Amino acid sequence: MTLADLASSFNAFGNGARAFFENLSAIDWGAFAVALLFLLAMQLARAWAWRNVLRAAYPRARISFLPLSAAYLAGAGINAIIPARAGDVTKVFLVKRQIPGSSYPAVTSSFLVQTVFDTTAGALVFLYAIGQGLLPRPPQLPNLPAFEISFWAAHPQTFLIVTVALLTAAAVLVALLAHRVRRFWDRVRQGVAILTQPRRYLREVAAWQGIGWLCRFAAFWFFLEAFGIGGSVGGVALVMSVQAISTIVPFTPGGAGAQQALLVATLEGPSRAAVLSFSVGTQIAMAAWSVVLGFAAILLVFRTTDWRGLIRQAQDEARENEAGTAPASASTAGTS
Repeated sequence: MTLADLASSFNAFGNGARAFFENLSAIDWGAFAVALLFLLAMQLARAWAWRNVLRAAYPRARISFLPLSAAYLAGAGINAIIPARAGDVTKVFLVKRQIPGSSYPAVTSSFLVQTVFDTTAGALVFLYAIGQGLLPRPPQLPNLPAFEISFWAAHPQTFLIVTVALLTAAAVLVALLAHRVRRFWDRVRQGVAILTQPRRYLREVAAWQGIGWLCRFAAFWFFLEAFGIGGSVGGVALVMSVQAISTIVPFTPGGAGAQQALLVATLEGPSRAAVLSFSVGTQIAMAAWSVVLGFAAILLVFRTTDWRGLIRQAQDEARENEAGTAPASASTAGTS
């Protein structure tokens, strides 16, 4: 049963991929291009918000937007092809190099400031989708042909145990770090300093993240238009909610298969093939676009094609920082 459900997730993604490539001629490429531009605008708005967080943490430092946005795009591109959030590590590494005297705990915690708004906005979108009856009812979830959804829905106690275990492990890790490294918390507080200035946070961070969410909303709207499904508030809210659900403790990369199963069961379109094509097409397009933008940023701003070298240096320096040793020199990261 479990293996069959897991196989069904990959089958759903494979069917969607075939539908996408078989219907390339039916795509409205103008609307598709507009969607990609809105995705770029979303990334830039989020990068600007991050810059404002860092300016609050390091008020005396001059933080240029161009290299910071390039680091943001580079990290997103790497995350699209490398698991375990290697892109986030690289993103923090590249930005830390731009701020003299900065520390990894402060820069990392500054990056996490954005989760405050993202979690709130995501919850509101999810509640809207539930309130409008856009998502399947709980009794229907175990019957969906997607392992991530059917397994957790059929085993709610297991889901609860796993969730509690992960939260407990995180709490223990935090407690250990707090006990061993007191200076760590001073630097973490520095990174989230803007949260102690509510008006500034709302004006310089939340407002820009809100713009980013609007751009993301517009991107999905035009993706729906491009695949002939038609943009609508409910349709976009459904798609954004499905993305969030399918990546909760995923068993497949990016929730592949789970997204297709949920969208086929809930999204209204001219045909099942059109919905599958949309689901896989947007997933592929978003990943490919992130890679293109990320590697363009690495080449044009950081003047290198050695993205693997950037990842290695980022991971090595992060490990050395965790071990309490002096950071390794990053002077060779800008050439290939």
